[in-house]
Amino acid sequence: MKEELTVHECPGGVTAPQGFHAAAMYCGIRKAKKDIAMIVSKTPATVAGVFTLNKTQAAPILVDKAQLAKSALCSAVIVNSGNANACTGERGFNDAWDMVRETAKALNIPEEQVMVSSTGVIGQYMPMEKVFPAIKELASGLSRSGNKDVAEAIMTTDTYPKEVAVQFTLGAATVTIGGVAKGSGMIAPNMATMLGFITTDAAISQPLLMKALRAANNRSFNRITVDGDMSTNDQVLILANGHANNAPFGENSEEFVLFSAALEYVLIKLAKMIARDGEGATKLIEIQVKGARTEDEAAQVGKAVANSNLVKTAIHGADANWGRILAAVGYSGVDINPDNVEISFNDLPVLKKNYEIVLDEEKAKQILLQENVLIVIDLNQGNEFARFWTCDLTKEYVHINASYRS
Repeated sequence: MKEELTVHECPGGVTAPQGFHAAAMYCGIRKAKKDIAMIVSKTPATVAGVFTLNKTQAAPILVDKAQLAKSALCSAVIVNSGNANACTGERGFNDAWDMVRETAKALNIPEEQVMVSSTGVIGQYMPMEKVFPAIKELASGLSRSGNKDVAEAIMTTDTYPKEVAVQFTLGAATVTIGGVAKGSGMIAPNMATMLGFITTDAAISQPLLMKALRAANNRSFNRITVDGDMSTNDQVLILANGHANNAPFGENSEEFVLFSAALEYVLIKLAKMIARDGEGATKLIEIQVKGARTEDEAAQVGKAVANSNLVKTAIHGADANWGRILAAVGYSGVDINPDNVEISFNDLPVLKKNYEIVLDEEKAKQILLQENVLIVIDLNQGNEFARFWTCDLTKEYVHINASYRS
């Protein structure tokens, strides 16, 4: 009989798993608020990462890809907000490496076991005279209670910190996965202007960790959009230090299935927080596409609807304009028969096959006035399913992005 995953959410974020400590502080990169953080594993952890597909990539992305090519182990992540260290040329590249070296020196660990991450304004040099002393201070202030400070320090236009942790049983062991993320604007699939740092005390090989991360990322951070803009700095890193002492497992094992499901749970929770916190957003919109020939086609339709500014503004105004949804389905690039498409808001049917309109305007408006809105699209041409998350588009989004650098 196949074992089913049961997860229990717990406090602690990235320091909930055994053997992880963290710290954060204000060092002057930003005008105010914490702006630099450190996450550390007491012992070297297996590491995997996924990165932005933007061809314009920030210096930390290039450094971390080089680090992953050198070592499958990581002991520390140093991350700052307020400055993306992107489009900064050779100087920015050297600054990112200097952050790696200074962190390794402060923690007395090999340089290849340090990852670096940045988020914030593009095209500005890092104030390294402020960063260097901050790294030393962070190294001396690490604790199991540093998770909330980290969640705050990596925020840019986010309105609230985003963290989650879960526990579950893996064989005879209790395993914990914790995560923290940031993201609010410049959010598009593959991925978003988002950073995600995941920790776990599971013992898992690097190839399996990478496989689990890619799959979970594809169904979480690659399924959110706020504005269709892709950042230069996106990355998600996962560190697994093995402190749970679970028995080794293989790719075809039940344990790998359970671990992958728990990781996907954590990433989806964080992804939904990011979509809900879209700049100026008042609503989280979940788009469920079913009846597709393949999961990829379902996701492609969901992405088209989620990226439609006309759909997003209609939901903001509680306007049950199903025609905008059907139009987005039609231009998604998926070969569909529009005569067969059915649309619902929550469990309220709006459109049935052959363009039969069954819309109850008042009931639909009451649904669309809620903070969480579900759009269900049935293509009626297969058995595959996918979800996408976005938010409504408001005047406040324009206001935020008209003055981002100031």
